[in-house]
Amino acid sequence: MAHAARKAAAALLLPRNFSSSSSGGLILRAQDLRGSVIDDVLARAPRGRGCVPSSWVMAREFHDARRVFDDTPKRTAPAWTAAIAGCARGGRHADGLRAFAEMLEEGVVAPNAFVLAGVLRCCAGLRDVESGRRVHGWMLRNGVHLDVVLCNSVLDTYAKCGDYQRSRRAFEAMAERDAVSWNILISACLQKGDVVRAMQLFDESPLRDTSSWNTIISGLMRNGCAAEALDQLLKMARAGLEFSRYTYSMAFSLAGMLSLLDMGRQLHGRVVMAALEGDAFVRCSLMDMYCKCGAMDVALLIFDRWSRLTGDVKFAWSTMVAGYVQNGREEEALEFFRRMLRDGVAADQFILTSLAAACANAGMVEQGRQVHGFVEKLGHRLDAPLASAIVDMYSKCGSLEDARRIFDKAHTKNVALWTSMLCSYASFGQGRMALEFFNRMTAENITPNEITLVAALSACCHSGLVSEGEHYFNLMQEEYGIVPSIEHFNCMVDLYGRAGMLRKAKNFIEEHNINHEAIVWKTLLSACRLHKHIEYAKLASEKLVQLEQCDAGSYVLMSNMYATNSKWFDTFKLRSSMRERRVRKQPGQSWIHLKNAVHTFVAGDVSHPKSAEIYAYLEKLMERLKEMGYTSRNDLVVHDVEEEQRETTLKFHSEKLAIAFGIISTPIGMPLRIFKNLRVCEDCHEAIKFISQATDREIIVRDLYRFHQFKDGRCSCEDFW
Repeated sequence: MAHAARKAAAALLLPRNFSSSSSGGLILRAQDLRGSVIDDVLARAPRGRGCVPSSWVMAREFHDARRVFDDTPKRTAPAWTAAIAGCARGGRHADGLRAFAEMLEEGVVAPNAFVLAGVLRCCAGLRDVESGRRVHGWMLRNGVHLDVVLCNSVLDTYAKCGDYQRSRRAFEAMAERDAVSWNILISACLQKGDVVRAMQLFDESPLRDTSSWNTIISGLMRNGCAAEALDQLLKMARAGLEFSRYTYSMAFSLAGMLSLLDMGRQLHGRVVMAALEGDAFVRCSLMDMYCKCGAMDVALLIFDRWSRLTGDVKFAWSTMVAGYVQNGREEEALEFFRRMLRDGVAADQFILTSLAAACANAGMVEQGRQVHGFVEKLGHRLDAPLASAIVDMYSKCGSLEDARRIFDKAHTKNVALWTSMLCSYASFGQGRMALEFFNRMTAENITPNEITLVAALSACCHSGLVSEGEHYFNLMQEEYGIVPSIEHFNCMVDLYGRAGMLRKAKNFIEEHNINHEAIVWKTLLSACRLHKHIEYAKLASEKLVQLEQCDAGSYVLMSNMYATNSKWFDTFKLRSSMRERRVRKQPGQSWIHLKNAVHTFVAGDVSHPKSAEIYAYLEKLMERLKEMGYTSRNDLVVHDVEEEQRETTLKFHSEKLAIAFGIISTPIGMPLRIFKNLRVCEDCHEAIKFISQATDREIIVRDLYRFHQFKDGRCSCEDFW
């Protein structure tokens, strides 16, 4: 009867294409390797007892272990236990399930608790809740004694498979519970995002050890509840519980997340007192905390004391490179990478991903190409995260064609990679192509996330696609169940504002109860500047003052509106208010990368070594542009000065200086890539169109909001930005 039951269970667990008769053993037999080391292994194997060292199964000697197991004449309980437990510990979960199915079908030896725990671990590893349920059912039907350890294995399987209801029922059915039982159920709650229930269970638990506190704190962090996680960490410290290496790592991560440098230093002191500073796991977390808190000098000191005996050397390099990138120190990140290569440390995908981000942030296309070259030279698989970083790098460096080529070459395409490509088209003003990509993505059963929808709405904004934007805003909620965030709302305000539908933008703000969000009023104010609507501009600025969010950008927008309409007294009053409030305008800057050097310019700049050549060339160029039909937009000058002086002011804007320097410093016809920290002005935008035609060059300008690709007298934005 028991034998029949085991055979029935085996039939359920065996994969459809698995045949015992054709398998010939644990898995398909290896071919006979005469004269190999395996023959020697078989000769020395203790066949009589049917033992297979589980370490062989866990290590890369799996095939040797399989051969020994298959050639064992009598496979006893220890043999099956070693094989299945080894598969479970070694991550060979499918092999472990196949072995268990064969054990049941053979029917000679009944599974013991160790075998069952191993099988459940395999089910959990595969996230195979149905197999886990069948194993659990077999145990109940066959009267297996479920002690607390085996019950925890069942509980853990359901939890890791995401079946919270079965986890809860299994927990409630337990006659005896230990701290592990409570931790598993708390973790299951946190996994499904039920923070309130997890906290209730944690408070109810009578068995709270260090692992329990680690579970609740790390779970709160994963669910975005950093403040609550900090509160629990402080309670843990006050309770006098000993911190484990995992607790310290988690605490450093929390300090970095909240930029709590003082707390991080105190934790560092505790680590030194606990003699854990030499632990690679703790030290990497410590370095990462200092990086996230902006204390790169301290992080570097810790790195320089790193011993190769500590281990995880590559991870230490990766942490430092990522730290420099996070702190906007891209040049130092690249220099640190060069130092790493000089020390003979191989570049892995994580470091290359960080470097691609560094090049993207700084717009360093040549260095970015070198990073891409490293990826290909080292033979790294172009997986989704790495491909996404390189796509983003090429896009932000103004090379949309290269970005698309990398996207097409990527081996796997997840939602992040699709979103990166969609954002690329959106930032270049190619809204139709961005939306086409969105439709292709959904056709391939990739579900868009919140960021994807922000990118789609942004594409509609920059291309004036109002009805399409409204469609995707509704689709986001109705089709994908995504609750709009302030980013989505702001995109809609921007969509209406750019299209000149200012009343609709204002009504949208009021209808969706987002009056308290300063960003939407700043967006409306920017739209009023574009469409010269004084009434709504005053409304938006008043709202910002009420919210105490009227920053330098908002003041400048309003001041420029007054100046454009020759309201010089209002301009004077507003600028006086700025001085009283000590609000400083961010100066406009433009820069260009040439020969591994960054050349930065501000309006009227004479500090560059080639200033005389730049100004002389620009004077001639502007005369040529006038002959071609260009007229300067003197109405944009925000100072009450004479007409001729206004023209001179416009002539020497920072982007024009950067372009002039690029033209005289590069071969004829070479594309130029210019970067600006503010929105490109209307006069410069018009002038650059003429410059691209006059010099027969492609000029790509990346401003604060988007890319402008100028070629043959036209811009990719089609004058809508």
